[in-house]
This record gives sequence, C-alpha cells and structure tokens, in this order.
Amino acid sequence: MSGSTPEGARNEQEASRWVRGMFGRVAPRYDLANHLLSFNIDRYWRARTVRRTAEILERPDARVLDICCGTGDLVLALAKKGRPVLGSDFCHPMLVAAHQKVEKQRASAVLFESDALNLPLRDASLDLLTVAFGFRNLANYESGLAEMRRVLRPGGMAAILEFTTPPNALFGAFYNLYSRRILPYIGGLISGSRDAYTYLPESVRKFPAAPELASMMGRAGFSEVDFEYLTGGIVALHIGRIR
Repeated sequence: MSGSTPEGARNEQEASRWVRGMFGRVAPRYDLANHLLSFNIDRYWRARTVRRTAEILERPDARVLDICCGTGDLVLALAKKGRPVLGSDFCHPMLVAAHQKVEKQRASAVLFESDALNLPLRDASLDLLTVAFGFRNLANYESGLAEMRRVLRPGGMAAILEFTTPPNALFGAFYNLYSRRILPYIGGLISGSRDAYTYLPESVRKFPAAPELASMMGRAGFSEVDFEYLTGGIVALHIGRIR
C-alpha cells in the first residue's frame, strides 16, 4: 500500500478503519499530548504554515479548507486571518473536540465530517487546501494528492505540514531514539493509548522523505513545488500550486 500501514492492516479499508478508531480513542487528550511531546513547538509550525499561505488567505473571496483537521488547531490559526475557513475530518470524536474549540473562540469556521480521499466538493472549488500532520495517515497518498488537486482551482495552493526524517544523520539518530523509545511511553501515559503513540512514530519512519513527497506532488499535477525543513528537519512544510 502507498499509504498508512498500521500493523495488521491488509488493505486500504482496514488501514483507514484502524486510523479512525485510533484517533477516536486519543481525541480527549490529543491536544495535551501534542503540546507536551512537541514542547509547544507545534504552535510555531502551524503559524509558519499560515505565513506561507498568507497570499491566498488575503484574497477577499478565498475559499479555504483544512483536511484531516483533527481538533482544529490549524483551522483556528487560519481563521485568525479573518477569512472563513472550512475544516474536515473523518474521525467524529476529533470533530467534536474541534467544534468545541471553534465555539469557544467564536472563530469563523465551518466543520464537516468527510474522508480526505473523497471530499464532498465540486472540482476546482477551493483556493487553498491545507493539512497538518494528517497526510501520512491517509490510506493512499497518491489518491490523497489527486483529490487535493481535483478540488483546487487554477491559482490555488496546497500546503502539507508533516513529520519527516531529519536530513542530518546525527540529529536523525537522536530524534529516532526519542520518537521510538520516549514518545510512546509518555504519549501512552497521557492519552491512555500506547499503541497510538507506537504507531505514530512508526508511520513517520515509513512516510516518504521530503524530496520524495515533493516529487509525488509534481507527478500529481502540482507546479512550483517546494518544501522547507523546520526544527532541525523533524517537520517539513510542502507548498504546491495549481496553474
């Protein structure tokens, strides 16, 4: 499978079902675990995504969607620009948590439940599509890119913020030790689901390296594809445009 491969999943349907269930289990304490395990640097990564997509967000009629939105952190960060933002996820408990945050902050955002591989949107209906730390959990990466390409109109942009393998071997070895030994233990204590925080670093290890993901985006029809490493290369932000 060219996509998420949880242990025991034999096909894309089983992979998708496992990922949905896993995120449903960790949803109540997902934010707490994320902020602690990333030392709150995840806020900076999302802020950087907003800055890189500002040229689209500043358009007066821009239509924006954050897929795999989880508990809504990137939706809220995008909405701070004053533009109405859509958010979608296929895990209902995650959307419930996101909706509570949207209501609390009175953000200009609309959430809906949907699989990122089959969005209920017309062709060429969006100006900006973002995804933060959800793309590597898709059951099929090529299908995910094709769907992103389908719903973006000419002049539109896609932004993929995702964990990746650090390019520096020494730092990569240190981060690998943290993610495979320490992260599952702490994440399991916080969330009550150690299998989730065992799967997550393993999914990063199996995920295409940043240059390979850029090539995949080019083959899917995106142009002017580029990426930047953040925080020593543990995260990469990819940008692709539609001509």
